[in-house]
Amino acid sequence: MGSNPTKNMETAQAFYDLMFNQSKPREAVERYVGDEYIQHNPEVADGKEAFIEYFERMTAEYPVKTTHFKRTVAEGNLVVLHCHQVWPDNLEYAGMDIFRFDENGKIVEHWDVLQVIPEESKNDNSMF
Repeated sequence: MGSNPTKNMETAQAFYDLMFNQSKPREAVERYVGDEYIQHNPEVADGKEAFIEYFERMTAEYPVKTTHFKRTVAEGNLVVLHCHQVWPDNLEYAGMDIFRFDENGKIVEHWDVLQVIPEESKNDNSMF
């Protein structure tokens, strides 16, 4: 199959929507993740099962959470999602998730960074 940035962007968004917004991490992994899953977030262990367990716990603790895609960028076998996450108690984050895809178009590696959206800003620009 090779690298298909457009298809990878669609896959990354579908994966994220299914595991985060729809709270179905196991189904998301079964559909969109390859044979291995390398995790760079220090709060989550490597592997598919560790990812599923983490997001099943997040779903139990925070059943009402949403993410909105603001930007999606793809190059080669990498996709970056710029997201607005809304959690209970009006806690909001600006996030960047980077996914690496294998030759079959499956997600095999993930990096992320999150920043709390502050109430005040020293400039008039939004985080999105």
